[in-house]
Amino acid sequence: MGDPEVVATVALALVPGIGSQRLRLLLGTFGSAQAVLQAPHARLVALHGISTAAATAIRAASPRDGERVLAQLEGIGARAILPADAEYPAQLVDIHDPPTVLYAWGDVALLGRPAVAIVGSRNHTAYGADAVRLLAGAVARRAVVVSGMARGIDALAHTAALDAGGASIGVLGNGFGVIYPAANARLYERMVRHGCLVTEHPPGERPHAGSFSRRNRLISGLARAVLVVEAAAQSGAIVTADKGLEQGRAILAVPGPITSPTSVGCNKLIQQGAKPALCAGDIFEELGLPTSLGDTAVALATPAPRVPPPDLSGLQLTLWNRLTDKPQHVDALVAAVRTGAADVLGALTELELRGLVRQTPGMVFGLS
Repeated sequence: MGDPEVVATVALALVPGIGSQRLRLLLGTFGSAQAVLQAPHARLVALHGISTAAATAIRAASPRDGERVLAQLEGIGARAILPADAEYPAQLVDIHDPPTVLYAWGDVALLGRPAVAIVGSRNHTAYGADAVRLLAGAVARRAVVVSGMARGIDALAHTAALDAGGASIGVLGNGFGVIYPAANARLYERMVRHGCLVTEHPPGERPHAGSFSRRNRLISGLARAVLVVEAAAQSGAIVTADKGLEQGRAILAVPGPITSPTSVGCNKLIQQGAKPALCAGDIFEELGLPTSLGDTAVALATPAPRVPPPDLSGLQLTLWNRLTDKPQHVDALVAAVRTGAADVLGALTELELRGLVRQTPGMVFGLS
């Protein structure tokens, strides 16, 4: 099934303990993935970095393993991209530890377009939500927005890009067929239809310790610039910015109040030399794109109008509309929508997980 070399490469990538660095060593030594699968145990174990256990696992690998994964990908309309393929992102070629197999689902042509990584806190403020909607929406009209499909700023960046009619790439810390977090199920569907999801992990693989930190190098690697909207001093968003700096990417950050814990990371980045992102024009300058007067206006002084995501359920949309003007107590919302308290709380929880609603003490809910 399919190109034998692709099948063999995918099969090798599935071997436990054979990461991308060891796989590149094997391919460089034996010349092809097919040759690695056929290599004697003694020659494998003679390589520096290949233990007896690893050599045994390689010998146990079979092309059938690769065929199984490729069949799963074909079944959902996804594919495996190898470094030799024309679709392999040029931005990833020179980064440290580029993926040997990149699984992609959606519009793979987006991987070749200029992109900006937009990342931030899962526990963002209303200020951060306004900033990411405004900046990601503007960026998406001229470039691709890349982020990590996490709740909070990541999900808002993807959603804003798609709502603006632009495109977005989501980098996963898990394999296709696993939705993490579960609250992003509808966003996953939108990304497959109108954007692209990519991952190093084979179909069905769940996230694990370390998978998200490794994912960060791909978020920055796929982009020409990294924008941090809100982030604590120690966070995944700051790790992504650090990876981007190592990769030679432009680093930008949205400045925030010195009293806000979620702005500490951004303010520190600016203090250390990151460019303050005050408007879309600041980002376009780093991409070498011409800017208009609208791009260079002080964007955060004029928040973008609130538009509900198109995939909200009837109850979720009703609650969203009720919360547009001011925060309300849950009892007032239950009375207003004339629906059971359990259903209302369930819908509010889903909206909160998506970063659209925030709960304050006393069961008071407001828009993020």
